[in-house]
Amino acid sequence: MITVIGNLKGGTGKSTVTFNLAVWLALNDHNVKIFDLDPQATLSDVVDIRDEDEYQPIISVSNCIDDIESETAEHVLIDIGTADIDTMKKAISLTDRIIVPVPPSQADIWSTQRFIKMVIDIRSKDTMPQMLGFVNRADTHIGVRETGEAEDALKMLPHIDLIGTRLYQRTTYRRSFSEGLAVFELEPKGKAAAEVNKFASMVFPE
Repeated sequence: MITVIGNLKGGTGKSTVTFNLAVWLALNDHNVKIFDLDPQATLSDVVDIRDEDEYQPIISVSNCIDDIESETAEHVLIDIGTADIDTMKKAISLTDRIIVPVPPSQADIWSTQRFIKMVIDIRSKDTMPQMLGFVNRADTHIGVRETGEAEDALKMLPHIDLIGTRLYQRTTYRRSFSEGLAVFELEPKGKAAAEVNKFASMVFPE
């Protein structure tokens, strides 16, 4: 299965989500390959750190979109960025589904609306890939309303289904990423680990 993790707006946490999902799949005995098609190459950087420190399992990354169609891995995860629109469009044309991280703000909802329209323009409504959205970097304070409002807005958007869980704004995500580790490797009993395990099991129920 080919899964794109993407949105039109920067700073949504695409690379962090892609990396954590890849490690989760590998630890659960799935053959996974990630493609870093964002010119910023953040995902490639974190894999390099992981390789240098010889962490297991090894995560394989490619930066060449032309290799996707011949890739034989069970799961292909693609991190896309808007700095290379042509590559983004080609990845969308190839994918089976798209996971859309959406931070809790009105600007990110608007960006998601435009992203859905882009996917429709590329694939047409008759051949749309499955689109799954979720609130990423949700506020941890119970009194902040934006997270719930963002979820309500996502539910109303056409052609995208809401994943029924959130990932929150926690320092563990930044710390683990900078060390080449998934959150459940750095802090196995932490809140972020529990969030990612739940999220990944919903995205990959098999």
